[in-house]
This record gives sequence, structure tokens and C-alpha cells, in this order.
Amino acid sequence: MEKEHLLGKTLEELQTVAEENGLPRFAAKQIASWLYEKRIDHIAGMSNLSLKHRELLSQRYDIGREAPVQSLRSTDGTIKYLFRVGGDDFVETVYIPDRDRATLCVSSQVGCKMNCSFCMTGKQGFKRSLSSAEIINQILSVEYSDKLTNLVFMGMGEPFDNLDEVMGALSVLTSEWGFAWSPKRITVSTIGHLNGIRRFLDESRCHLAVSLHSPFPEERLQIMPVEKAFPMTDVLDLLRRRDFSHQRRLSFEYILFNGYNDSLDHADALARLLKGMDCRVNLIRFHAIPGVTLKSTDMQSMEAFRDRLNNRGVVATIRASRGEDIFAACGMLSTAEKNKK
Repeated sequence: MEKEHLLGKTLEELQTVAEENGLPRFAAKQIASWLYEKRIDHIAGMSNLSLKHRELLSQRYDIGREAPVQSLRSTDGTIKYLFRVGGDDFVETVYIPDRDRATLCVSSQVGCKMNCSFCMTGKQGFKRSLSSAEIINQILSVEYSDKLTNLVFMGMGEPFDNLDEVMGALSVLTSEWGFAWSPKRITVSTIGHLNGIRRFLDESRCHLAVSLHSPFPEERLQIMPVEKAFPMTDVLDLLRRRDFSHQRRLSFEYILFNGYNDSLDHADALARLLKGMDCRVNLIRFHAIPGVTLKSTDMQSMEAFRDRLNNRGVVATIRASRGEDIFAACGMLSTAEKNKK
């Protein structure tokens, strides 16, 4: 019988585990400490639980830690990890060092339903959502886990299409019984999943990033089918009613495609669309993927776009491209691994 993972469980869930195995409720905090503070990988190491209870737990549960099956190192210090999840599925996790920061980009699904035309993960189709255990395992099982300063949910999948498990992972990360991280260290990215955004803003204090990629609905729909289900105008209406003037940050992701969405007219329209919002725009260089005709914008055009936004009162920066020599686009490494089969 396949064992259930303890990793990723909230304190409330661990209390249920304790009660069902004859332990007092306070043992849940002890188990949480072993999982998230001491970061052990075997139940046998929980030395403040009786041998009887450790053996009882081990009959039904394991920790849920799994090492990556592959890693690729870039000349710029970026490391891309490949994790096996289940039998023959894989997800990617990326470690990005930058001076005094060390950011980990984690995945939330195997494949993705959203089918954005520029995304390699979308080309895989959707396989399944990751459990909270599989999300937390990515964080604990990379080489520099103890050096991490920031976490971004910008890997494979749409986080808010896997809302319960992602919110559970965020609870583990930010609660005092878990990792006890400040929510300011975590950013969750979404294509504009309205229902997910509402719950996320109500139940979490982490930063939010929204993928935009065009200020024109018809043009956005051509590359992001989700525009039909969750129009960007509806997303912006929701966000305008929320307060982002304090510690929580709102940002918009904008990949620039040569001759498609990178004109100064696009910059002007984007500035009008975001006028009055307390936000920033992250401009992203497109990494080409097989079978997609969209092309990268040159740096001169990116800088002109950035400057136009800044001059129109919208804070904009160009995100540095990292890991270009190790399957830079998200989904490429896992696709290559699957194609070996």
C-alpha cells in the first residue's frame, strides 16, 4: 500500500494524524517541527515521539522527501532541477542566485490547462496537479535549500488551478509552526484566474503577479485563451478594489514578442490600462520554443518600451534573462526527459 506523505500537511491536518494514531494533539507541533524546522527525511528520526508511535506512524505514512533526478547548471549560476512526480511525470524547479538574493521558482502542476501559445508547459497538455507535499519537497530537496531568500510560484502550471494545494503550501511556508517565512518573500503568479485571485487575496499576504502580455483583449486572446474565461478587464476591476499600498506587492508580467506586442503604441495602451494602480510591470524577454513563430524582441526595443512606461507613470523594469544555456524556457527540460521514453 502506498504511504501517505506527512510533508505539506498543515498543523490542523497533523493534529488529525496525531489523534488517529493515538498521540496527543500537541504532538502535531512536534511533528511539524521535525518536518519544517529540522527538515528530517525519516519518521524514525522524530526522537521526542515514542518508538511505539513512530512505528505506528511509519506503517501508514512517510515523510515524502524525494531528491531531484537531474540538475543542469548554467554559466550564470542558475540551476534547473528536474523532479519525478508519480511514475513517469516530471516537473522543473529553478534556483536563481543574484548577489544577496537566492530565489527558487517552483512548479504547481504537471503540464497546464491554459494552453498559452508561447508556453512550452502548455504544449505538454495537462496531466495532474501537484500535492502540497510535492510542492514543499521542491523547496526542501534542492541543493541550496537553506540559502533561499525568496520563492516564486512561476514554474510549470497555473497555481490557482490547483488552489487548495497551493494555499496549503503557503500556509506551511508562512505559519509560525512551519517555515515561518514572511509573506513578503513569496510571489504567486497567475494568468488571471479570478476565483483563485479572490481567495488568495483574502487568505494570504503574499505578493501577486498577473500575466498580461497585451493591453488589447483581442490580441491577448490570440495568445492566451484564458482571456475568454477571465477577461483582463474583469481581473483589473477586482484588483482596483484591493489595497496594494502597504506590504503586499502587485506586479504584471509582460513578455515582449517582436512585432506583436512591443510597439510604443502598446506601451501607451498599457499605461492607460494600469493608470492609477499601485503596481509595477516586469518586462520579460521571450525564450524561443519549438513550433512557435513568435520571436524575441531586441534589447533596444525592450528599453524603449520600459522607458515609455516609466515616463507615463508606470514603474517598469526589465527582468534579467537567466539560464539561457540550460533549456531556459519553462517546460523544455521536462519535455526533453519525457521524449526519451
